[in-house]
Amino acid sequence: MACRIGELVLGCHDPEVLARFWCDVLDFVVLDREGNEYFEIGARDGFGGSQPTIILSRRDEPEPGKSRLHIDLNATDRDQDAELERLLKLGARPADIGQTGEEQWHVLADPEGNEFCLLKARIRPL
Repeated sequence: MACRIGELVLGCHDPEVLARFWCDVLDFVVLDREGNEYFEIGARDGFGGSQPTIILSRRDEPEPGKSRLHIDLNATDRDQDAELERLLKLGARPADIGQTGEEQWHVLADPEGNEFCLLKARIRPL
Protein backbone atom coordinates (compact mmCIF):
# COMPACT_ATOMS: atom_id res chain seq x y z
CA MET A 1 0.00 0.00 0.00
CA ALA A 2 1.29 3.46 -0.79
CA CYS A 3 -1.55 5.87 0.07
CA ARG A 4 -4.53 6.14 2.35
CA ILE A 5 -7.36 8.64 2.32
CA GLY A 6 -6.57 10.87 5.26
CA GLU A 7 -9.30 13.47 4.89
CA LEU A 8 -12.38 14.26 2.88
CA VAL A 9 -12.74 18.02 2.45
CA LEU A 10 -16.19 19.51 1.96
CA GLY A 11 -16.87 23.17 1.22
CA CYS A 12 -20.18 24.21 2.77
CA HIS A 13 -22.26 27.19 3.86
CA ASP A 14 -22.47 26.28 7.57
CA PRO A 15 -19.66 24.02 8.81
CA GLU A 16 -20.99 23.93 12.38
CA VAL A 17 -24.40 22.60 11.33
CA LEU A 18 -22.82 19.96 9.07
CA ALA A 19 -20.30 19.01 11.78
CA ARG A 20 -23.15 18.30 14.22
CA PHE A 21 -25.05 16.35 11.56
CA TRP A 22 -22.14 14.15 10.46
CA CYS A 23 -20.95 13.61 14.05
CA ASP A 24 -24.41 12.27 14.90
CA VAL A 25 -24.64 10.18 11.72
CA LEU A 26 -21.16 8.63 12.00
CA ASP A 27 -20.64 8.76 15.78
CA PHE A 28 -17.71 11.12 15.15
CA VAL A 29 -16.39 13.87 17.41
CA VAL A 30 -15.04 17.32 16.66
CA LEU A 31 -11.25 16.95 16.54
CA ASP A 32 -10.34 20.54 15.65
CA ARG A 33 -12.01 23.80 14.75
CA GLU A 34 -11.22 27.38 13.87
CA GLY A 35 -14.18 29.51 14.95
CA ASN A 36 -17.14 28.80 12.71
CA GLU A 37 -15.02 28.66 9.54
CA TYR A 38 -13.46 25.20 9.77
CA PHE A 39 -14.28 21.96 11.58
CA GLU A 40 -12.40 18.67 11.46
CA ILE A 41 -14.47 15.72 12.61
CA GLY A 42 -13.54 12.08 12.88
CA ALA A 43 -13.52 8.84 14.80
CA ARG A 44 -12.39 9.05 18.41
CA ASP A 45 -8.96 7.68 17.47
CA GLY A 46 -8.38 10.87 15.44
CA PHE A 47 -6.47 11.72 12.29
CA GLY A 48 -4.63 8.74 10.83
CA GLY A 49 -6.81 6.37 12.82
CA SER A 50 -9.42 3.89 11.74
CA GLN A 51 -11.30 6.22 9.36
CA PRO A 52 -10.58 9.33 7.30
CA THR A 53 -11.46 12.60 8.97
CA ILE A 54 -13.87 15.07 7.37
CA ILE A 55 -12.89 18.71 7.00
CA LEU A 56 -15.88 21.06 6.75
CA SER A 57 -14.72 24.42 5.42
CA ARG A 58 -16.89 27.52 4.97
CA ARG A 59 -17.44 28.48 1.33
CA ASP A 60 -20.08 31.17 0.87
CA GLU A 61 -20.44 30.48 -2.83
CA PRO A 62 -19.54 27.36 -4.77
CA GLU A 63 -16.47 27.87 -6.91
CA PRO A 64 -17.47 27.67 -10.59
CA GLY A 65 -16.47 24.38 -12.16
CA LYS A 66 -15.17 22.99 -8.86
CA SER A 67 -16.60 20.13 -6.86
CA ARG A 68 -17.40 20.89 -3.23
CA LEU A 69 -15.68 17.65 -2.22
CA HIS A 70 -12.07 16.61 -2.69
CA ILE A 71 -9.88 13.89 -1.23
CA ASP A 72 -6.65 14.42 0.71
CA LEU A 73 -4.20 11.52 0.46
CA ASN A 74 -1.39 10.60 2.82
CA ALA A 75 1.50 8.33 1.90
CA THR A 76 1.85 5.27 4.11
CA ASP A 77 5.11 3.60 3.11
CA ARG A 78 7.26 6.31 1.51
CA ASP A 79 7.87 10.03 1.83
CA GLN A 80 5.81 12.67 0.05
CA ASP A 81 8.30 13.21 -2.80
CA ALA A 82 8.49 9.50 -3.64
CA GLU A 83 4.71 9.21 -3.52
CA LEU A 84 4.29 12.28 -5.73
CA GLU A 85 6.57 10.70 -8.31
CA ARG A 86 4.56 7.46 -8.17
CA LEU A 87 1.23 9.27 -8.58
CA LEU A 88 2.51 11.26 -11.56
CA LYS A 89 3.68 8.03 -13.23
CA LEU A 90 0.19 6.58 -12.67
CA GLY A 91 -1.39 9.47 -14.61
CA ALA A 92 -1.99 12.20 -12.05
CA ARG A 93 -0.96 15.67 -13.11
CA PRO A 94 -0.25 18.89 -11.20
CA ALA A 95 -3.24 21.19 -10.83
CA ASP A 96 -3.06 24.93 -10.27
CA ILE A 97 -5.76 26.26 -8.00
CA GLY A 98 -3.87 29.39 -7.01
CA GLN A 99 -1.44 27.91 -4.53
CA THR A 100 1.49 30.06 -3.41
CA GLY A 101 4.16 27.37 -3.54
CA GLU A 102 4.58 27.53 0.25
CA GLU A 103 1.99 24.80 0.93
CA GLN A 104 3.06 21.49 2.44
CA TRP A 105 0.81 19.59 0.04
CA HIS A 106 0.60 19.04 -3.70
CA VAL A 107 -2.59 19.68 -5.62
CA LEU A 108 -3.07 17.09 -8.34
CA ALA A 109 -5.77 16.02 -10.76
CA ASP A 110 -6.72 12.49 -11.71
CA PRO A 111 -6.95 11.50 -15.41
CA GLU A 112 -10.48 13.00 -15.60
CA GLY A 113 -9.47 16.27 -13.96
CA ASN A 114 -10.82 15.64 -10.44
CA GLU A 115 -8.61 17.48 -7.97
CA PHE A 116 -7.05 15.88 -4.92
CA CYS A 117 -4.20 16.73 -2.57
CA LEU A 118 -1.16 14.75 -1.46
CA LEU A 119 -0.34 15.82 2.09
CA LYS A 120 3.08 15.80 3.69
CA ALA A 121 2.31 13.74 6.80
CA ARG A 122 2.54 9.97 6.54
CA ILE A 123 -0.03 7.80 8.26
CA ARG A 124 0.13 4.15 9.12
CA PRO A 125 -1.44 1.63 6.76
CA LEU A 126 -4.56 -0.16 7.95
